[in-house]
Amino acid sequence: MFAAYAARIDRDHPLSGLELGERPAPESRSGWTTVNVRAASLNHHDLWSLRGVGLSEDKLPMILGCDAAGVDEDGNEVVLHSVIGQTGHGVGPGEPRSILTERYQGTFAEQVSVPTWNLLPKPKQLSFEEAACLPTAWLTAYRMLFTNAGVRPGDSVLVQGAGGGVATAAIVLGKAAGLRVFATSRDEAKRKRALELGAVEALESGARLPQRVDAVIETVGAATWSHSVKSLRPGGTVVISGATSGDRPSHAELTRIFFLELKVVGSTMGSKDELEDLLSFCATTGVRPVIDEVLPLDRAREGFERLESGDQFGKIVLTAN
Repeated sequence: MFAAYAARIDRDHPLSGLELGERPAPESRSGWTTVNVRAASLNHHDLWSLRGVGLSEDKLPMILGCDAAGVDEDGNEVVLHSVIGQTGHGVGPGEPRSILTERYQGTFAEQVSVPTWNLLPKPKQLSFEEAACLPTAWLTAYRMLFTNAGVRPGDSVLVQGAGGGVATAAIVLGKAAGLRVFATSRDEAKRKRALELGAVEALESGARLPQRVDAVIETVGAATWSHSVKSLRPGGTVVISGATSGDRPSHAELTRIFFLELKVVGSTMGSKDELEDLLSFCATTGVRPVIDEVLPLDRAREGFERLESGDQFGKIVLTAN
């Protein structure tokens, strides 16, 4: 079957290890189901995999891709929850949880196999392309906002780095949930798009906000960390799920954190139950993922190049079958 996969690890030039071509189809396995992939979306996790973060040389070649929606062996339209081994379903009792492409072949292929437990029905209101955007970036944003930040309608939130998949999701979900959302970006066009999606104000990165916020959704890391901490009201929460600009800020702001009793909460992906809630939320409210571009699987390299450049606004989706 045709697939986009990591053939080599290169920390400095990750796309040099990306190859497109034939790979073996999934083998039948007890407790697992093979899905015919209709759509799969790119995440920064895929670029990190090509750099060797979470993916070791002995696992190569590895088909990339965490997210997908497709059709199972019985003709059901399904969405994949891409955290494998979270509850032991389909794996050994001693196996730690992992995300697809760390231990198991991913979704950028015509077929993918996952534990049957990891499949959820795709709501009929969502297209395959829309549903494929939800299991990583949108689920991450959902958990950051509603589980780890603990915000309620009427609260204020700062979303750093408008344009990325998680940040875009946080703006849309926050608006739909009645939050007062502020966003930042270095790019004027992305700030304009953030306003169109429902942000009450979009500012240049590092700019002073008109008010202190209840929570900050942080995925950028070192470049925005100090600004994130300084933007919080006393007792506020910064939730971090990524560090695309690096994980070592020049100022950790420790004094401000303890003096104002701020909370720093790490967040990774989300649970199957949260994904089910997110799917229902999108189906019933009309909220839809923001899609930057849809490409056929054989043009996956273009999608990776766009993701690496940071030019995208929203999700990049690959279609198969």
